[in-house]
Amino acid sequence: MSFYEVIDKYRDFEFSDYFDKVSDSDILRSLDKDKLDNLDLLNLLSPRARKHLEPMAQKANKLAMQYMGKTVCLYTPMYIANYCINECVYCGYNIKSGIKRKKLNMEEIEREGKSISQEGFKHILVLTGESEYHSSIEYIGDAVALLSKKFPSIGIEVYPMEVDGYKHLVYKGADSLTVYQETYNEDVYKEVHLNGPKADFKFRLDAPERGAIAGMRSLSVGALLGLSEFRKDAFFTMLHGEYLKTNYPHLELAYSAPRIKPFKGSFEGIVEVSDVNLYQVMTCMRLFDPHSALNVSTRENLEFRKHLMPLGVTKLSASVTTDVGGHSQDEHDTAQFEIEEDCKISDVDNMLKSIGYQYVFKDWERF
Repeated sequence: MSFYEVIDKYRDFEFSDYFDKVSDSDILRSLDKDKLDNLDLLNLLSPRARKHLEPMAQKANKLAMQYMGKTVCLYTPMYIANYCINECVYCGYNIKSGIKRKKLNMEEIEREGKSISQEGFKHILVLTGESEYHSSIEYIGDAVALLSKKFPSIGIEVYPMEVDGYKHLVYKGADSLTVYQETYNEDVYKEVHLNGPKADFKFRLDAPERGAIAGMRSLSVGALLGLSEFRKDAFFTMLHGEYLKTNYPHLELAYSAPRIKPFKGSFEGIVEVSDVNLYQVMTCMRLFDPHSALNVSTRENLEFRKHLMPLGVTKLSASVTTDVGGHSQDEHDTAQFEIEEDCKISDVDNMLKSIGYQYVFKDWERF
């Protein structure tokens, strides 16, 4: 089975009509349940549910305190290459975007890793553009093996692979995989992915499952909010997570809800997703799945991340640069997108202390 079969069940479902018919009593009944089903999730994602956001958030916070406490793990991304052969109209790595292309060699990767390690990080996320030609599985594996000497947990966010490719990276030391579907609307997906292997909707959709089969310990899923109707994308993100946990119960699952950020030659067809919209989505993620991790990156400013913390955010990025080798080299022209500037470790630490939270650098040990 593939998660595509789950999506296919909703092919003729009229989401707008359903949302229009949701009543206050439907929302309150769903909110009162211990275990939400799919229709409960739609009720709480509905536009009408915004008027009930305060009690929804209170329940989400109660669940967060029960299962997560007030500790959050800090990680940082490490961009080792930005070559990409896809033509995605919303992305700064678009093959036609005109940005400077760069790829680190092993010596530069070791230097970048040392710079990150000296800041205290134990969890990193290794990223490349989506070009197997420029960033082969062997190249990424060699980078992971080199970095595994300093970091007990290494995640990868690269192009989708077959099971054998992921097995190779697990063998080299990768333990977590991030694959964002971008949008679960197949028609919109085809419109925004013009050329390149990423245009294959189903192959990308099944990548997290192939990672699970290959032995990844942790998976992160999400949609890039702003490409399509965000409520539908959020709905399918959560169903995707449920599907993966049901079929691979050993997994640690993380949800993320990134919003589109500006980039060079920026895409103008963005669907607005307000702060309140995003807050509602992440509240629903905690209510739907009380045990999974929630990840918030520096796409969002620190003040807004502070307001999201009580929902049970367990992963925060800090000291972020999206430039290739940006931690150890004076590079400013290779970034995928713009980040918020208030992401230093000291900034995040002060924010967390102001609301009674603390961060850790390490919550996993490789054996």
